[in-house]
Amino acid sequence: MVEVTFVAKPGCHLCDVARPVVEAVVGEFAGRATLLELDMTTDAALAERWSEDVPVVLVDGRPHASWRVDAARLRDRIGRALA
Repeated sequence: MVEVTFVAKPGCHLCDVARPVVEAVVGEFAGRATLLELDMTTDAALAERWSEDVPVVLVDGRPHASWRVDAARLRDRIGRALA
């Protein structure tokens, strides 16, 4: 199982654009990948670490993308993690 974490914040237009991309790609791996969305405004450690980079996508806890999410690249990354 691959865990994809989406770190975002309310009112972030880049987050609003990236969210459906991440949801769609993770959905392609139903049963083999999970999606966890974290709101950095509710967690001081997340805000300190990622405030300049949101949205951030982590795959199994490792940084994958920030600001913009490329569906093909995320799909490939999840696929490699499952191999």
